[in-house]
Amino acid sequence: MIGRIPVLDVRPLVDCGRRPAKAVAGETFEVSATVFREGHDAVAANVVLCDPSGRPGPWTPMRELAPGTDRWGADVTPESEGRWTYTVEAWSDPVTTWRAHARIKIPAGIDAALVLEEGAQLYARAAEGVPKKDGREAVLAAVDALRDTNRAAESRLAAALAPDVDEALGRHPLRELVTASRPMPLTVERRRALYGSWYELFPRSEGARLEEPAPPKPARKPRATKTAKTAKTAAATRKKSPAVTAELPPQAPRLVSGTFRTAAERLPAVAAMGFDVVYLPPVHPIGTTHRKGPNNSLTPGAEDPGVPWAIGSADGGHDAIHPDLGTIEDFDHFVATARTLRMEIALDFALQCSPDHPWVTEHPDWFHHRSDGTIAYAENPPKKYQDIYPIAFDTDMSGIVAETVRILRFWMDHGVRIFRVDNPHTKPVVFWEKVIADVNRTDPDVIFLAEAFTRPAMMRTLASVGFQQSYTYFTWRNTKQELTEYVTELSGESSSYMRPNFFVNTPDILPGYLQEGGRPAFEARAVLAATLSPSWGVYAGFELYENTPVRPGSEEYQDSEKYQLRPRDWESAEREGRSLAPLITSLNRIRRRHPALQQLRDVHFHSVDNEALIAYSKRSGSNIVLVVVNLDPHHTQEATVSLDMPRLGLDWHESVPVRDELTGDTYHWGRTFYVRLEPGVTPAHIAVLRPSPPTGGSPTP
Repeated sequence: MIGRIPVLDVRPLVDCGRRPAKAVAGETFEVSATVFREGHDAVAANVVLCDPSGRPGPWTPMRELAPGTDRWGADVTPESEGRWTYTVEAWSDPVTTWRAHARIKIPAGIDAALVLEEGAQLYARAAEGVPKKDGREAVLAAVDALRDTNRAAESRLAAALAPDVDEALGRHPLRELVTASRPMPLTVERRRALYGSWYELFPRSEGARLEEPAPPKPARKPRATKTAKTAKTAAATRKKSPAVTAELPPQAPRLVSGTFRTAAERLPAVAAMGFDVVYLPPVHPIGTTHRKGPNNSLTPGAEDPGVPWAIGSADGGHDAIHPDLGTIEDFDHFVATARTLRMEIALDFALQCSPDHPWVTEHPDWFHHRSDGTIAYAENPPKKYQDIYPIAFDTDMSGIVAETVRILRFWMDHGVRIFRVDNPHTKPVVFWEKVIADVNRTDPDVIFLAEAFTRPAMMRTLASVGFQQSYTYFTWRNTKQELTEYVTELSGESSSYMRPNFFVNTPDILPGYLQEGGRPAFEARAVLAATLSPSWGVYAGFELYENTPVRPGSEEYQDSEKYQLRPRDWESAEREGRSLAPLITSLNRIRRRHPALQQLRDVHFHSVDNEALIAYSKRSGSNIVLVVVNLDPHHTQEATVSLDMPRLGLDWHESVPVRDELTGDTYHWGRTFYVRLEPGVTPAHIAVLRPSPPTGGSPTP
């Protein structure tokens, strides 16, 4: 039903208001609505935020976003976590209506006395709503001036339009016919739901070592069958000569799994690069049935460790630790070590089983059975996962929800507050809605990241039902047009409920751009991910430029860590300059230093006359960061960048000093400037604008 003053199309709006929009504590976002009324009288609007206790805060005045569009908006900032609401209030603005008429009629001498008296009455009413300490006397003085017949009409009007009167009535306007929209839900979460730098590692590879086999015991040569007659001769021979033994072939050294204790030794180096989150693949027992060997082969050796996502064996299921990694106490030590380094642990949650998982015998109805009685394994044609059974949800949804929540809470009790959910798009959406709601009802700080490389509708729906973050298509967006369109989409309306995490690579995905571009490609993608998205991530080995595919045209790694242990010589790589760690460290330091890079919503792309270069800015208050990246990993590129100066809070004619945060160099850039970026030397500019404050004022906002 439309109110007295129509308030329509309030945004952000998620699922017609049935689901909450999202923000994090301290995050600023825009609330907008269409507001108008009949006739020519002025209208105005404001936003009211109500905190989790239901207490309304000071209302925020809205502005017309573009003259004549009736679209109004205001930036708001919830300061604490919890379930908030926001409401748009629209109202008739009689003072503004009177001022518009008075500015026309008084100079023209039309009904001047009547117009001035009407103004005096309005201002007298308005003064009643202005606190004494906040300008009431200025408004009352305007009332007296409007009624002072000894002054010229223009002078009386000017007194009513004085700046101090404007300020008082701007803070405390006279509002008539106030009409409110229905309250819209808003979930405000902790900051890590929006901002963070992630590092993925396999604990079993960190500290993996070659172990020499124990010396074999000598084996006697097999004795020939003896007759009774030769037995005496053989016995006599043994008395005269030593035993004769057979030589066994030497055994090759065996690669032994790392543990949580050895992996903890890697954490200081990860923290030194500036990462906030350490993400672990599944750490549970791995099945042996149909176990995969190196490079996804079906013929594993006796020592092959198997795929961590093939969860479950006689040693336990999703609430157990793989014996090779240690004990739950060792896991607790790993979590505690990360915490002392100011990092969190994110644990992979893969709701699937190996054929050896206890659930297979305890809950056979949780699986798909084929017509021959066998359980169907996972497939994503042409890929086959013979070592993994997917879950069938519709036979016992409530039972699977309860068990899932129990497992999640088990790991939460051991310090895990972030879960990276494997393939959530292959499970019912309603299942995740129930699970996440159950967990976040008591533990709203727990974050779920959706690994959902799937159709946009599914990705958006998973985000709207509760996932705090999502993987994205960034991995496959390489050209300027692709990046511009995709980031514009992510930072637009979907930013109110879907938060991206830009992983540059994963154990499953070695993009062709990295395979073909060498070190410059790695540098460019790191800069793009770290500056375009408030959350970004790398999988271990990225900093060593690992880019060999298992075969041409494949995105799978050669000797993938999914199927085998892969220890790396980190120290030698850094000592010999074969590591991207210095650049990654700089990027994370720059991100921490500049609030503009910690938010998603305010990103703007600027014109560049070369398709191989991309330029964009991010802004948070007075903090403005401008980034220019060479997307061509093979050639030096030059261009002229043309800035949209008003988007930077600058006048078109201004020229401002900037500092490149990557190199420390300073420049003076104006509306247009020249750049030259050479792969392997200068992959990008990450420039901070430092406009000089106007005389007698503050810096340009």
